[in-house]
Amino acid sequence: MDTDYGIDLDAVFEVIDTAEVITFRFVTLHHRLLFDARHNENDGPLLKLVPRATSLEERFKAIKQLRPRFRLPEKITAIWWPKYVDSLVTLGVWDRVLRRISAAGFPAVAEGAGPVLEELKQRERVEVLNAITGKGYHPLWERAP
Repeated sequence: MDTDYGIDLDAVFEVIDTAEVITFRFVTLHHRLLFDARHNENDGPLLKLVPRATSLEERFKAIKQLRPRFRLPEKITAIWWPKYVDSLVTLGVWDRVLRRISAAGFPAVAEGAGPVLEELKQRERVEVLNAITGKGYHPLWERAP
């Protein structure tokens, strides 16, 4: 799955540095990584694993429920991530998100983001194992008896 899809890291980094709300969409995961960079004196940026939304309207409602003290964002930027979750770390994407959170004045939020990454990795491991064992998947062909 971790193919040589061209990822324009400069463009990804620019989005991380400037967008208000970003969702990372993964090939094998039904969940999305939500990064809401908005903050105020009471609430820091949000980095959270969220279920896949069935529509943009549903995503906006979910964000409003998660962040009731903030206005709805004007837009949500989606980053399609066609690689393994670990590549977020190896390519510097995860660090870039954490640096933005820290630069906003919330280093504790960045320091507490480890469990989110670990949950992403765990969900990916489970999904890959499910694909290998066929749990929840339909084979393209079956072995002859």
